[in-house]
Amino acid sequence: MTKRVLTRLTQSIQYNPQPGIMGQSIQVKRPCRVSLWLILAVFCSGQTAVFGQSRQTNKPVYRNLFREAGYKQADIDAKLAKAYHDVFEGPNRVYFEVGDTMAYVSDVKNKDARTEGLSYGMMIAVQLDKKDVFDRIWRWSKKYLQHQSGPREGYFAWSINPQTMKKNAEGSASDGELYYITSLLFAANKWGNTTGINYYGEARRILDAMWKKDGTGNIYNLINTDAKQISFVPEGNNYKWTDPSYHLPVFYEIWATYAKDGHEQFYRACADTSRAFLHRACHPVTGLNADYTEFSGKPHDTRWSPSAFRYDSWRVPMNVTMDYTWAGADKAWQEDYARRFQGFLRSQGIDTFNDQFNLDGSKPEFILQAGPVKKLRHSLGLVSTAATLSLVNKDKKSLDFVRALWNAKLEPYEDGYFDPYYDGLLYLFSLMHLSGKYQIITPQSR
Repeated sequence: MTKRVLTRLTQSIQYNPQPGIMGQSIQVKRPCRVSLWLILAVFCSGQTAVFGQSRQTNKPVYRNLFREAGYKQADIDAKLAKAYHDVFEGPNRVYFEVGDTMAYVSDVKNKDARTEGLSYGMMIAVQLDKKDVFDRIWRWSKKYLQHQSGPREGYFAWSINPQTMKKNAEGSASDGELYYITSLLFAANKWGNTTGINYYGEARRILDAMWKKDGTGNIYNLINTDAKQISFVPEGNNYKWTDPSYHLPVFYEIWATYAKDGHEQFYRACADTSRAFLHRACHPVTGLNADYTEFSGKPHDTRWSPSAFRYDSWRVPMNVTMDYTWAGADKAWQEDYARRFQGFLRSQGIDTFNDQFNLDGSKPEFILQAGPVKKLRHSLGLVSTAATLSLVNKDKKSLDFVRALWNAKLEPYEDGYFDPYYDGLLYLFSLMHLSGKYQIITPQSR
């Protein structure tokens, strides 16, 4: 048992039987004494400090909320398979193979490939055991987007036109690197490092390069090391503020366990800081957050948009669900957040709520346009991520969001707008969460 777990034991005796990061979800509420027999009981129980394990079975437990809502397993499997087919293989796919060994994921409506979608594609592939897809995307990302020298060495250009192969920018968007690193560590755990790609070595290369960034050339660590928060962009003034949807505290816990790069304590501190940040960034009544914020959680306006709850923000509820399911380190706040967030959307009409809001829930004067028509929509991406919070919200009425997602379809909206990329990827991620198919991947015995 680690010193970190012992510290938490001595701080609290509140026990939650849901699986958590260290096998037991222990939440700190107030200091109190823990009797010696309790500590000894934990030691003697044979618990191991492994992510997501059940105290009773020592095996990962991930809820299948579709089953709990009454759907048949065969239908759940078919729905997930169809979603994967639609996004990766069908006529409106966003995944495109290049030659015999590479492939990319494209934001087809914007005619580019982004580290966001590429790294999402890798995470989906490792979760669903699609090694060829994973390897193809990684090879393409490394060849065409990863900087091999200079101040940005190890980082990735965030956007490229896959037809002309001209980069739209040289700089990084920090969330892409977050997903690249974590999916590579999972791939190392799942497939080992001797099948053509040294996944662990590739993850370490990004991390090791990150730690060498000291401001030379105006390039910094992905994480603002003073604030212990992910930067919006690790260069220039964009290093000094953040995007709440980039806050993935459990990813840092995974790095602390599997990266073995000597920065474990820092990563765990970043996880704790990220959770505290979300408390500040999310509105106390609606649960809504701004797309971009200062490290304090205060909204940060950009040249392209006054800050409000918009497209980036849709990912926050899914990220909270992931942290709740995988880590269990902030359950009380997360359960309250889920009640507030779903409660607000329910008040707007569970089948009609819009996709952009001011943080107090009012309609924004500025609408960030997607597609040919500037309008608010009942967007599949937000329908999807909001439904994942039913894994967090203990109110049985929250299953209404699960049923709404079940009935939703990845198809054009009434105005003709269609987004198989962002809507499609968030839809697929959410189906994986709600069917118990989105999991921490621990080292496999071979």
